[in-house]
Amino acid sequence: MADDTRGTRVQRVASNRRVAQAVERRRTGLDTPLEARRPVLPTPQLDSETFGRWSERFARFMGTASFLVGMTVFVLIWLLWNTFAPLHLQFDPRSLNYTLLTLILSLQASYAAPLILLAQNRQDDRDRVSFEQDRQRAERALADTEYLAREVAALRIALRDVATRDFVRSELRDAVEGIVEDLAAELGDRKRDKKRERAPRPRVDETLAGERD
Repeated sequence: MADDTRGTRVQRVASNRRVAQAVERRRTGLDTPLEARRPVLPTPQLDSETFGRWSERFARFMGTASFLVGMTVFVLIWLLWNTFAPLHLQFDPRSLNYTLLTLILSLQASYAAPLILLAQNRQDDRDRVSFEQDRQRAERALADTEYLAREVAALRIALRDVATRDFVRSELRDAVEGIVEDLAAELGDRKRDKKRERAPRPRVDETLAGERD
């Protein structure tokens, strides 16, 4: 019985040690950064922006009249030389259906199409950014216009309660007329008081005699 207990204890200790070792290996593996693997073949590092600008220049040049005229002159000289020149001087004879010229034109087309597509994609990206900026400017302009419209409406509502020049003039005219009327009435009262004061008063003897009679 004691041996069995000791055996189980030994197994537990061993298992705990194995677990601790596995955890330690995982921890050290996580702490240790992985080494960068070197590529088997060296890959050239290309600047996408520089390559894009070059492709745009090439695509823009292919769309000019000078490129078309130069390409036409080149093909005509090639065909004339390999058709009418002596056979020992022809490098792409007519008998072989101008194989070298066909290959050159095919290579040119195969490279020109992706370059033109790349230039078009870059132009689309610029147009998208420009459209987004125009949309933001339009939204700001619309917000400013709405704000100004609200301010103008508020000013119009406020101006309805403000006295106009004609209203002020009419009020002043009424006030002046009222003051003039008040002054005229006061002057009339004063004149009547003065007339009363200037009028001769009856004597007391005459008054008493009249009363006796």
